[in-house]
Amino acid sequence: MAFSFLDPFLGPLFRLPSFLALLIFSLLVSLLITLIYKYTTNQSLMKQLKGEIKEFQKEMKELKDKPGEVMRVQKEAMKTNLKYMSMSMKSTLITFIPIIFIFGWMNTHLAFEPIQQGDQFSTTVHFTRPMADGQVSLKVPDGLSIDGSATKDISGDSIIFTLKAGKEGTYTLDYIYKGQSYLQEVIVTSERAYADRLVKTAVKDSDIKSLEINYQKHIVLNLLGWKMGWLAVYIILSIAFSLGLRKLMKVY
Repeated sequence: MAFSFLDPFLGPLFRLPSFLALLIFSLLVSLLITLIYKYTTNQSLMKQLKGEIKEFQKEMKELKDKPGEVMRVQKEAMKTNLKYMSMSMKSTLITFIPIIFIFGWMNTHLAFEPIQQGDQFSTTVHFTRPMADGQVSLKVPDGLSIDGSATKDISGDSIIFTLKAGKEGTYTLDYIYKGQSYLQEVIVTSERAYADRLVKTAVKDSDIKSLEINYQKHIVLNLLGWKMGWLAVYIILSIAFSLGLRKLMKVY
């Protein structure tokens, strides 16, 4: 699977309950980013520029009845703000690529609930346009079973097959349409893992658009009915930790 090279580093942490794992992870990432930012920027100059920006904001409030003066101060404030942003760009570039890889790993482990032994799940065949006729057949290997018919008539822009996982393993589903075989992988596991949700885009000149394993969204936190996935929880935690760490470490 993509990003599997991160399993030895991040896997043990995410064997904890998801919220606790994200709490620790957000703190560590925020601390790392804050340290990199602090030591790759001229903090004295950043402090000075931030002070100037605050002064410009204060001045604009005092000149709110003088539009011409406000525009002049606004231009100066924009110049200072651009200088501040350009100086912080180095630290952003240093952390950008590692964070992209880490986010990719998290999305393949925390976005959905894994399919476990005994679970019922479904798979959808999406078409490029509504079809009036035709059939799709599904073949599954030992370890999976189909609930209902293995061959279905096409009557819209998608059809759904329901399956049951018998035992753990990695399986290849074989969809047959107009004599052509289309393959899609599914993983049955007690661990937090699953094959890519966006299944496979069909070959050229086919009426099939894509095949999809319908994983259930993994809810990390239910806050008064607001069911949050890993990304929403991470963003909230990382903002809180970043603000706190910057204040504690006097980072500008």
